[in-house]
Amino acid sequence: QVQLVESGGGSVQAGGSLRLSCAASGYTYSYNCVGWFRQAPGKEREGVAAISPGGGSTYYADSVKGRFTISRDNAKNTAYLQMNNLKPEDTAMYYCAADSAGWFSCRALRSAAFDYWGQGTQVTVSS
Repeated sequence: QVQLVESGGGSVQAGGSLRLSCAASGYTYSYNCVGWFRQAPGKEREGVAAISPGGGSTYYADSVKGRFTISRDNAKNTAYLQMNNLKPEDTAMYYCAADSAGWFSCRALRSAAFDYWGQGTQVTVSS
């Protein structure tokens, strides 16, 4: 059974940092592109970042470019999202997801294209 589990969320003040983790089990993790998404109350789910199966290619939404870094350690079946210089508008539930359709599909960060999802971890940034 495929399972993705996020962790690392919490409450921080503006300008602070958090590192989210996404641990995978039940399948060959290194075959999948991984994406991070977020959803704030009353808003659409937004794709934040994506990383190719081998980790050599990454993509960021403009809203987080230069502040967030996506990475992965396939030996540990884990992906990460390092979030620096957090802003109140970054407050949301953050989800990781895995996509087996290939990099060009993955980097488009369309929710419907992702096969597996975690349960989410809450990030709250106060001003």
